[in-house]
Amino acid sequence: MTSRSADELLQALYREHGDALTRYVRHLTRGGSGAEAVEDVVQETMVRAWQRPNVLERAPDSARAWLFTVARNLVVDEARSARNRRETGSEWTVEGAESDRTDAVLDRIIVADALASLTPDHRRVVVDAYWLGHTVPEIARRHDVPEGTVKSRLHYGLRAIRLALQERGVTR
Repeated sequence: MTSRSADELLQALYREHGDALTRYVRHLTRGGSGAEAVEDVVQETMVRAWQRPNVLERAPDSARAWLFTVARNLVVDEARSARNRRETGSEWTVEGAESDRTDAVLDRIIVADALASLTPDHRRVVVDAYWLGHTVPEIARRHDVPEGTVKSRLHYGLRAIRLALQERGVTR
């Protein structure tokens, strides 16, 4: 049988049994499934018929019985599936749901550990600049050191943090 004749036979099979098959599937699902789910079952049934050329060549009553049996099995399989048993729709929205902050907590722990590896002078300058938002002149006045020293401590402090984070596998 050529694929053209198989396609023609499938079209004839659908024309002859498609409406009845759709009604049957709708009845099996008792209207519980949407129109898309019913169409999916009918389509899958027809695909399976197309995959088995001997079904296409059967007598009309035999082909109809085969189609209805396959459709019923598909509906039963879907009803038994884990997805169908566990998933339930709800019109209620969850209020007060919070996003998972685990990554943020772990990041804080890793950064705190990296900061702890710095010398106290470097740590103070880095914290003042990046966490407290102070400028270089403000940090210099606050710690009574020249601005160049603040810049140098920032440079070497950030470099040491980068190395500490690399050792912990956080950055490249």
